[in-house]
Amino acid sequence: MNTGRGAGRLVLVALVVVTLLPFADLFVTALHPPGSYPRGLTWPDDPHWSNFATAWRDGRVAGPLASSGLVALGVVGVTLALAAPAGYALGHLRFTGHRVVFALFAVGLVLPLEAIVTPLYHQVRDLGLLDTRWGLVAALVAVHLPFAVFWLRAHFAGVPPELSDSARLDGAGPWQLFRRVHLPLAGPALSPLAVLLFVWTWNHFLLAIVLVDDPARRTAAGALGAFQGRWGTDVPLLCAGSLLLVAPLLPVVVLLHRRLPEFGRPAGRRPTQSRNDVPVS
Repeated sequence: MNTGRGAGRLVLVALVVVTLLPFADLFVTALHPPGSYPRGLTWPDDPHWSNFATAWRDGRVAGPLASSGLVALGVVGVTLALAAPAGYALGHLRFTGHRVVFALFAVGLVLPLEAIVTPLYHQVRDLGLLDTRWGLVAALVAVHLPFAVFWLRAHFAGVPPELSDSARLDGAGPWQLFRRVHLPLAGPALSPLAVLLFVWTWNHFLLAIVLVDDPARRTAAGALGAFQGRWGTDVPLLCAGSLLLVAPLLPVVVLLHRRLPEFGRPAGRRPTQSRNDVPVS
C-alpha cells in the first residue's frame, strides 16, 4: 500500500514539474536583456524586470485583458443560462423525444471546431456581428454549449427523484421544481463548469482571430497573436507579454482546483431531507 502511494506521489510530482517547467522558462527568459536570445533555463546576471512594464505599455496589454474578461464573462453567463434548463430537461424531465435532442447535442460535441469555423463566420457576418465582442460571444457559446449541457445533464440525472415527488405533492410544477429545488442543488456542478468555461474562453485562439480583426476586442490568446507579430524577434519581451496575458488565470485555476472535487457528489442525498424541507412556495 505504501509503495503504491509513493509511486502515485512521484507521478504527481513529475506531472507538476512538467506543467510548471514551461512557465518557469517563460519567466526566466522574460528577465533577460531585450533583443537577446537566451539559451536554456538560465537566470540572467542582471534581471530586467522593466521588460514587464515595457510589454504592458508598448504592447497595450490592458485592452486585451479587459476585452478577454468581458468576453469570458459573457460566454459563461449565457452558456450557463442556456445549459442549466436544457440539462434539467434532458436529465430529469425525460420529455418525449429527449433522446433525439440528446443525440443532436452529442453531434455538436464531437464536431471538430475547424469544420464549423466557416459556417460560424458566415452566420456571424449575416447577423452583422463581425468584428464585435457580441459575435465572438455568440460563436463561443455555440461551441461550448454541447459540453455544458452534457455536464449538467449528468448532475440532474443523479438527483434523487424523491425530491421532485415531494415537491409535486406540495403543488410545484416543472418550472418551480427547477427554480426552487434543482437549481439551488446544482451549485457543485455549476461552479466548476463556470470556471472551465472561463478558462477555455480566455485561452481560445481560432475564433478570436477569425471573427475579430481588432486585437483590443479579442480574447487574450487572440491578442497574443498580434503581440507576437510585433515582438516576435524580441524573445524576452514576447515572454513578458505572454505572462502578463496569462497571469489573470492563476486565481481562476486555484478556484478550479478547489471546486472540481465537489462535482459528482449526490447533492440531493441528504439524510435529513424531508418533504417539508423542500422550498416550493
